[in-house]
Amino acid sequence: MLDKIDQQWLKSFHCVYENNSFKRAAEFLCLPTSNVSRHIALLEEQLDTRLFERTTRRIAPTEVGEQLYLSTQPLLDKLSDALEEVTQQSHEVMGQLNILMPDSPELAQAVVSFCTKHPSISLCCDTSISPKEDFLDGFDVILSFHRGKLEDNNWIAREIKRWPSAVVASPKLLKTCAKPTQITDLKHVPCITSFTVLNGTPWVFKNDKGEQVTQRVKSAFKVNSGQLAVAGALAGLGFAILPSELCREQINAGKLEVVKLEHQPDDLVLYAFYTSRKHIAKKVPAFIEHLQNEAIARDYK
Repeated sequence: MLDKIDQQWLKSFHCVYENNSFKRAAEFLCLPTSNVSRHIALLEEQLDTRLFERTTRRIAPTEVGEQLYLSTQPLLDKLSDALEEVTQQSHEVMGQLNILMPDSPELAQAVVSFCTKHPSISLCCDTSISPKEDFLDGFDVILSFHRGKLEDNNWIAREIKRWPSAVVASPKLLKTCAKPTQITDLKHVPCITSFTVLNGTPWVFKNDKGEQVTQRVKSAFKVNSGQLAVAGALAGLGFAILPSELCREQINAGKLEVVKLEHQPDDLVLYAFYTSRKHIAKKVPAFIEHLQNEAIARDYK
């Protein structure tokens, strides 16, 4: 029966009942009076019963009309409340936000400041280094570092921040090891690589035209931490490809030296990934925008 009843018919019926007038109901609904009358007639026809007694001077609900109003009013109120709640959530930053990200102090601070700004957010954050593919579906946003071209997947990628990078080595290492001049030389010298997030090897460079060039390297020191890579480079354990910002202090102090090659290392980029649903909760774009604003603010400090 429900599939044969137009919701607008019920809305017109309720408005006529509450105003005891087709004309006032039409004004309230911003409809012609004839439309409201037709809605009631169609509803009565479908239910095979009269809902109002009509005279030239007044209208009054029939016993069946009274029963229909009292039975359906709570249901329509609940439906209206439910729709209003969903609409509100789609426009407000609220609900549980599930994030997968690297264990980074800077990212941690950005997440904390977002939750402080939006107290209606309930956070669930995982810092797993290398989750399984089928594990990713439970997250709203995945933050991940990448260098070079992204692999095709079903997620939308938004760039948060990029860091120009350099190949660096300690003076200690350069005294005992031939200094590379071409990226192919990296196959013959010890290198420090990442074994998870950036897939370690090959290293990714860009030529003068901005095209990606890859080079496999030799590595016996594989880490998943930028700070640990810096420490390894300082100790002379290998050449490292690092964001210049991360080791600027050590370079200025002469503890690390930039190694110039024919190609520049590609930038390290932090991306936020989220699923490509047409309608997403406001919390997701709000969080990504917050991360981007935080990154820009740090750049200008």
